[in-house]
Amino acid sequence: MQEELEELARRNWLEDMEGDNLASLTETGYYFHTENPYKDCPNAFKEAVQKSKEGNLNTAVLLLEAAILQDPLDSEAWQMLGTTQAENENEQAAIVCLKRCLELHPNNLRALMALAVSLTNTGQRQDACEALHCWIRHNPIYRHLLRDRSPLDGSPLPKHNSQLVEVLELYQEAVQQNPCSVDPDLQTGLGVLFNLSSDFDKAVEAFSTALTVRPEDYLLWNRLGATLANGDRSVEAVEAYTRALELQPGFIRSRYNLGISCINLGAHREAVNNFLTALKLQRKNKNHLVMSSSIWAALRIAVSFMDVPELFQAATVGDLEFLMKAFNMDM
Repeated sequence: MQEELEELARRNWLEDMEGDNLASLTETGYYFHTENPYKDCPNAFKEAVQKSKEGNLNTAVLLLEAAILQDPLDSEAWQMLGTTQAENENEQAAIVCLKRCLELHPNNLRALMALAVSLTNTGQRQDACEALHCWIRHNPIYRHLLRDRSPLDGSPLPKHNSQLVEVLELYQEAVQQNPCSVDPDLQTGLGVLFNLSSDFDKAVEAFSTALTVRPEDYLLWNRLGATLANGDRSVEAVEAYTRALELQPGFIRSRYNLGISCINLGAHREAVNNFLTALKLQRKNKNHLVMSSSIWAALRIAVSFMDVPELFQAATVGDLEFLMKAFNMDM
């Protein structure tokens, strides 16, 4: 159990996509749901945007899949499907979608930043640095900084730590370009880079700076929380996750992160409540029964600390209904 908890703490969120309602792997590497009630929806993308705002991530995913099946070259739909899957705690699916978006639209800055975050979450340090370098290279405000550093032809960056140092210096130089104003996207990239270098205090500072411009950005609050947690500041992390969930109650990633911090603080019942809430949200739409394996893994850890064998057995076999009843939660 300790090894499993440490694995979760490293933020390696690779998902197993399972279920009879999933189609075979497509050439893009993404699994589309075969039993999609929205496959013929004429305004699928527009409705997906609304469902996402409402926090109904499962339905948003299905609508976005429908939009893409109707137009496989819709880069905006691929981008939103990627960011929605990340919020829904399906990181590997998010990476596939964001990469497809960038194949169609290489200078999509939002997709590049989201991809960098997802790659960081899955421990792909070099690829995350590459994505952050591309963000500078395609950004009309900052790309001039590369003229004396490296060609703008997509050549590979130096490997390992030298790559991280180079990209970090690049972002710091970009910040100094206009010290009197704050670019929240630039600060987000800087925060990701400081996380990659394990300089969590500076990463906290970067995300906090971004929040001065976007105080209602629930994604930033979640990233701040994750950084605080990585820096062994779980109490503060709980506050940041709570704020993210106040802004977006359906944000499954943040609900999961909050549960992890509760485990770290020894609040095991609260952790279980958060994990069950996340799983309930993922299963809310009966046409989308895929639930995150990482949430189930964390739930098993939380209930193991409670020393109630029947609860652990239920978590092991994935009996959500039994667990919800045991903790007096409505399905």
